[in-house]
Amino acid sequence: MNYMRITVHKLKDMIKNREVSVEEIARIYLNRIDEVDSKLGAYLYVASEGLLQKAKELDEKISRGEISGRLFGIPISVKDNISVENMQNTCASRMLTGYISPYDAHVVEKIKFHQGIIIGKTNMDEFAMGSSTENSSIKLSRNPWDLNRVPGGSSGGSAISVAAGEAALSIGTDTGGSIRQPASFCGVVGLKPTYGRISRYGAVAFGSTLDQIGTIAADVEDCALLTECISGMDKRDFTTADMEVPKYSKSLSKGIKGMRIGVPKEYFGEGLNDKVRKSVEEAILVLKENGAQVKECSIPLSEYALAAYYIIASAEASSNLARFDGIRYGHRTKNFKDAVDIYFKSRSEGLGSEVKRRIVLGTYVLSEGYYDDYYKKALKVRKLIRNQFEDIMKEFHAIISPTCPTTAFKINEKKEDVMAMYLSDIYTVPANITGIPAISIPCGMVDGLPVGLQIMSGYFREDILFNIAYSFEQSTKWHNITPDVQKEDGDYGI
Repeated sequence: MNYMRITVHKLKDMIKNREVSVEEIARIYLNRIDEVDSKLGAYLYVASEGLLQKAKELDEKISRGEISGRLFGIPISVKDNISVENMQNTCASRMLTGYISPYDAHVVEKIKFHQGIIIGKTNMDEFAMGSSTENSSIKLSRNPWDLNRVPGGSSGGSAISVAAGEAALSIGTDTGGSIRQPASFCGVVGLKPTYGRISRYGAVAFGSTLDQIGTIAADVEDCALLTECISGMDKRDFTTADMEVPKYSKSLSKGIKGMRIGVPKEYFGEGLNDKVRKSVEEAILVLKENGAQVKECSIPLSEYALAAYYIIASAEASSNLARFDGIRYGHRTKNFKDAVDIYFKSRSEGLGSEVKRRIVLGTYVLSEGYYDDYYKKALKVRKLIRNQFEDIMKEFHAIISPTCPTTAFKINEKKEDVMAMYLSDIYTVPANITGIPAISIPCGMVDGLPVGLQIMSGYFREDILFNIAYSFEQSTKWHNITPDVQKEDGDYGI
């Protein structure tokens, strides 16, 4: 049986009906990791012994008729900037080499409460700064559809693990598109929820007003299930909203008749690959056929979102990463003369080039004489963009766009061209700037590579996103197509 095509909701039924044991499932995923991860590089750490031990404990519960928890027996991967007790949490950085987390992040507590099993920690761009997972200081990750291409980033390892059948579900973080962009490149479903829907307690901060933990899955129903399991109020994170969490997975409907969907013209202009455009336009036709009222709209200030994002994100990164100085936290150089030398050498040795670039930029825009010209102005632009999105959401239930302007690009293709790399996030950063929820779902294939459709909605309306995404998914085949990692180099696709 091909477990890459078995959804979590089907897997749960198989466990409940005793068609397969939890230990058998755990071994299937571990075997899959052994088979393909040397090619893909999705994982930085695999908790084989802990996974099998927990699986046996759950099988014992089954024998006693004690099945409980909505994720019972499901193997889940976690991005390596989210704390899991007694597992490494390196953020794919030399700065945190050897660090073992002494506690669980809130989302991990929720997964364990629902009897899910953590299979391991996934590769990422260092400290979540990047759009390709090429900035990991530990290893290179490759797209399962074509090993010569990037998986996207910064949650590239998490997206690979689901796309390649190395995990049933995954948890990542999204600061400017870091879940949705790799989900698009790898052909899976990825959600960035509303800012405040899911607790960030236990996630290493990059941009505190932008970061959001989110979910990656093979289909919409699985993504909805995991999202509802980990969402909710957390007193340790004062930004979480004290709001009831809907049963997303129980309210999915193919019918979207009467839903008003906007298509911002700014998202279909210069820079969008023609074949990607065609795939998204075909997806729009499917939504129309399913009853949605689709209309062109305009969000003119969204073109400034990318510039505002990189100023704000870099400023917050500069502040958040100041603690990793070789004295309070992180790698300490072995040879130094004085305290200043410790700071300089420890950070020089421990941090990669992209992280250093953003720290320097962030320090610059926060410095005296430039604060008003850059950081303060970026905050004002952010407010204006947020106002425009709030206004547009009064007219539409959701707005749709491509997730990315292209399909996955080749490894090293954009690594030296910083602006080209940053532009790959041009359609995703507005959701982080404004705090609204957004989801990416597979909507086509271009030259053997997946294309993602992005859907955005109003604050705390993840239910709308899931329903529109589910309607499209149930009317198309794209979520059922999986990569064949076993093929020879240069022979990937469907």
